[in-house]
Amino acid sequence: MGYMKSIEMAQSGLTMEQAIGYHLTSNHYPPVPLSMVEPCIEAIDAYWTDDCDLLIPMPEGVSYKGKSEAPAWAIIEQHHLGAWCTDYDYDADYDV
Repeated sequence: MGYMKSIEMAQSGLTMEQAIGYHLTSNHYPPVPLSMVEPCIEAIDAYWTDDCDLLIPMPEGVSYKGKSEAPAWAIIEQHHLGAWCTDYDYDADYDV
């Protein structure tokens, strides 16, 4: 599993929701809750609109550094969404 599997999921015939759900539950240990599928998709959308600092609401019971919102770049990095974000720069200096 891992990055190659996430690339496979990104390019599969699955819906984005299905592919992200599979990625979060199969490529992470412990598995990431499926409640994070929508925030992950919002983060990917923010990447493609060049707005990686966009604050995205976290689902009930999930927080980011004690807050109820997380920047898109943090969601992309922490959930390993690079397969859906071609050329994502993990070394960029995003606002924290």
